[in-house]
Amino acid sequence: MAKANRIGITVLVSFFGMFICFAQNKKSKGDDYFFQYDYQKAISAYELDLTEGAISKQQFVNLADAYFHINNFEKASEIYLSVYNKDTVMSNHRLNKMLQSLSKTANKERLGEFLQNMSPRFQREFLENFEFNTQLLEGSNVSEEMDFQIFNLNGNSAQSDFSPSFYGGKLLFSSGRLPDTKKRYAPAGEGYLNIYEAGLQSDGQILTAQPFSEIANSDFHKATPYYSKELRSVFYVLSNTEDGELSFDDNGKNALAIGMQVKDGRFQLLLKDLSTSFYYPFYDEKTERLYFSANFDEGFGGTDIYFVHTNRGQIMSAPINLGPRINSAGNEIAPYIFENSFYFSSDVFYGLGGMDVYRSNIDGDTFSIPINLGRGINSSDDDFGLIMRNEGDGLLGYFSSNRAEGKGKDDLYGFKVDKKPGLKTITIKGTVVKNKRKSGFVDKAAVRLWNVNGEMLTETFSDNEGNYRLEVPWEKELVLESSKERYSMFTKRFTQEELEGVENIDYDIEVSAYDDLVEKKEGQAVVKLKKFFFGRNGTQLTPEIETELDKVVAFVKNFPSVQLRIETYTDSRGGNSTNFRLTQDRSNAIKKYLVQQGVPSSNIIYSIGYGEDKILNNCTNGVFCLEMLHQQNQRSLIVVLNDNVLFE
Repeated sequence: MAKANRIGITVLVSFFGMFICFAQNKKSKGDDYFFQYDYQKAISAYELDLTEGAISKQQFVNLADAYFHINNFEKASEIYLSVYNKDTVMSNHRLNKMLQSLSKTANKERLGEFLQNMSPRFQREFLENFEFNTQLLEGSNVSEEMDFQIFNLNGNSAQSDFSPSFYGGKLLFSSGRLPDTKKRYAPAGEGYLNIYEAGLQSDGQILTAQPFSEIANSDFHKATPYYSKELRSVFYVLSNTEDGELSFDDNGKNALAIGMQVKDGRFQLLLKDLSTSFYYPFYDEKTERLYFSANFDEGFGGTDIYFVHTNRGQIMSAPINLGPRINSAGNEIAPYIFENSFYFSSDVFYGLGGMDVYRSNIDGDTFSIPINLGRGINSSDDDFGLIMRNEGDGLLGYFSSNRAEGKGKDDLYGFKVDKKPGLKTITIKGTVVKNKRKSGFVDKAAVRLWNVNGEMLTETFSDNEGNYRLEVPWEKELVLESSKERYSMFTKRFTQEELEGVENIDYDIEVSAYDDLVEKKEGQAVVKLKKFFFGRNGTQLTPEIETELDKVVAFVKNFPSVQLRIETYTDSRGGNSTNFRLTQDRSNAIKKYLVQQGVPSSNIIYSIGYGEDKILNNCTNGVFCLEMLHQQNQRSLIVVLNDNVLFE
């Protein structure tokens, strides 16, 4: 990560102290070079120590990291694997480096083996992000997305130029170019970073760059600016200093702080810790959150993205980690929000290069799976710090990269495009509810998406309030499915016409609970219906009867494996044989209607009339009873014959 070396993003995690050293008290020149980010000299010094047999396990891992930072991934992976085989208790950040080294060599099978073995080590969100982006980048639509030109800015220098930010009609950026008045920052072989400004031209190119004069002068680092139009303020990082000289912690480390310079106003130091570096501030005017990257020990990997609540830029809370949906075992930097999408860069091992740009959609306080923007914006090298804004009929954007065709170590690149760049995905979210009872949430329901070939793309379960969310690479057609034991199966097919041009679909899934539709009557399970009556000695279905029978039609549609028996009874009035014929005709009329409405005849095993065989009260032959008592014996039941085995 070239830009990381320039501003000290390399994180020296507490993992090192967990090793038992072969030469515990042995001091090496390699340590000095390593902690100054001079990795080539560190390698030479450590290799010399190795020939003398005097190197600690910590220094051995430093050697692997040094090879990693000069892109010698073969050597780095050999050492990481050696360390892992001797002691598998490695930090997630170092595991990411090992996996990244393996992914950049021909050792793909070994990478797969390690991922399978180490999956319990990682957060569920991290594994979901990995699986999703792997599927996305291997998909057929990767090459279809990038149909616009990316151009190198004429104002790039032979040194590092990165971290662009809009400043009205100008562009601010960080640079390590070497004016005569600047001190040299030895590890990077260039000047201490400074912030520059350049006017923007109509074609997206920039005019001659000049040092940005609206922040205080310093002989040390000033970098990664962000301008807030609402606050009329520039947020940026700067070296910790005291009385004009660098400040160091007890371990001799100089870190980076975040400050805010009000235009034509005062400067305020916002975030400072001599042992912790802060990077890439971004102020979201909508939420008044100040986002940034930092290397706190309790993070998920290396450098994570955090935010603090502010009151117009004044810090009002402790740093809050964005969590495992955004932060990974690698380094995450350069947060940026545009039109409800959260952009950032990460060197997580499953990307296209070292550092790649990702996009996550914001939904309240949650984030969707971060999506790799694909080839074009991303390359096999480091790509980071993307910004965008509306310009004319399209979008104007910039980012930084150290790809081979550039002028310097890191270069600024621009692009113009009609729509937001990135690979196409589709998100379907909503609530699983009981049919016609929107307040009846269904939790723990399985929700799946399938493609037209019958392959399951993803699966989730509804939460305690019935909410679900699924995201997949864009498909021409999708099938949404939901199931839960003792609930109806739900299926919905989304056509290409419905999905075309859509990124998000809100869709509530309505299911029926079996236990809400069935009840016990007369010692057996029956479909729950309101009691209905035929006309005196009649067999014709009334509209009221049909309304109730429509519930049976819906029941069979929701539970197509049910086996039914139609039972009809009448009272004791009339002759026995007449009553048998009457109830049989009524049962047959019910069956005929159900079949006409779409119930397969194979679901109706029996259709029986019982006449007056099963009188429920004392109103038998010859006994005088009120009409209401006789009506208790007039009834039709839809019995579920396989109730006891239906869900086995």
